[in-house]
Amino acid sequence: MAYTTIKYEVEDKILTITLNRPDKLNAFTGEMMMEMIDAFDKADADDDVRAIIVTGEGRAFCAGADLSAGAKTFDYEKRADRPDKQGNPVQADGSIDWSHEAVRDGGGRLTLRIYECLKPVIAAVNGPAVGIGVTMQLAMDIRMASDTAKFGFVFARRGIVPEACSSWFLNRVVGISKALEWTYTGRVFPAQEALDGGLVRSLHKPEELLPAARALAREIADNTAPVSVALTRQMIWRMAGADHPMEAHKIDSRAIYARGRTEDAKEGVVSFLEKRPAVYPDKVSKDMPSFFPWWPKREYK
Repeated sequence: MAYTTIKYEVEDKILTITLNRPDKLNAFTGEMMMEMIDAFDKADADDDVRAIIVTGEGRAFCAGADLSAGAKTFDYEKRADRPDKQGNPVQADGSIDWSHEAVRDGGGRLTLRIYECLKPVIAAVNGPAVGIGVTMQLAMDIRMASDTAKFGFVFARRGIVPEACSSWFLNRVVGISKALEWTYTGRVFPAQEALDGGLVRSLHKPEELLPAARALAREIADNTAPVSVALTRQMIWRMAGADHPMEAHKIDSRAIYARGRTEDAKEGVVSFLEKRPAVYPDKVSKDMPSFFPWWPKREYK
C-alpha cells in the first residue's frame, strides 16, 4: 500500500510512523485509519523492526477527527466518503443491526490493531492531541510529550462519547477518577497536567522529543530479545483484564518454560557472563512459542 496520510520510515531497526496531514493538523480520516492498520501489519511482519515510534508532522500530533463533513461528521449513514463502509446496518423495519460492520468505530479498529501488535510502541506527542488524537495513544505502551503539547478527551463537548476502546484503556492508564474527570469535562489540558495525571511518561523541549523517544527505542532494540519483548507486551496488556492472578501464572509459566529452552535464553546468560552484547537469534516472524496466541480471537458481534 502506498501511503498518503502517514509516513513509514525504518532506520536502525526503529520504525517511525508519522501522521502526515500537517495542513489539517493531522486530522484523522478513514484513509488514515486504514493506512495505520496496514503499517502495523507491515511492522509485525518485519523482523528488522524492533520498536515503533508514532508522531505527527508539523505542529500537531493529531487534532482529532476530520470535521470537514460538518454536521454529518459522526453520522456514518450519511458519510459516503467512508472507505470502510460496508452496507447499511439499518434493517427493513427501521431497527439497527448493532453487530453490522458498518457500525464499528474506526478509532477502535486502530487501537485494537495496536493492542495486537508484537513490537513495543512509543508515542512521541509533538503537539495538540485531542479526540482520536489522544485515544489512539492509549493502546501504545509509552507516551512521551513535548512540553507544548495539549490533550483533550473532548467527546462530550461534541455530543458524542469516548471511542477507540478508550473506556477500556483510559482507566487502566490513569485510573477511573482521572479518566472520568477528563471525559466528563471534555476540556483541553496542558502537557504538565497530562504528566501529573499519569497519561504521559515524560515531558521534553520540542526539539528534544524525538531524540528522547529514539533513545528509549534504541535501548529496547539494542539490548533485548525480540521474541521475549513480543511475548511480554501481550502478557502485560492481556493480563490487565484477567480476573485472577492464576491466569497470569499460567501464561508466565508457559512462557518461561518455552523461552528457557531456546537459543535466546542460552545467549542471554552466556553473553552476560562473558560481558559482551547479546546477539539473539530467534525471530518474531517464526519463533513464537507453540502456545501463542493463548486467547481466542474476539469477533465484533
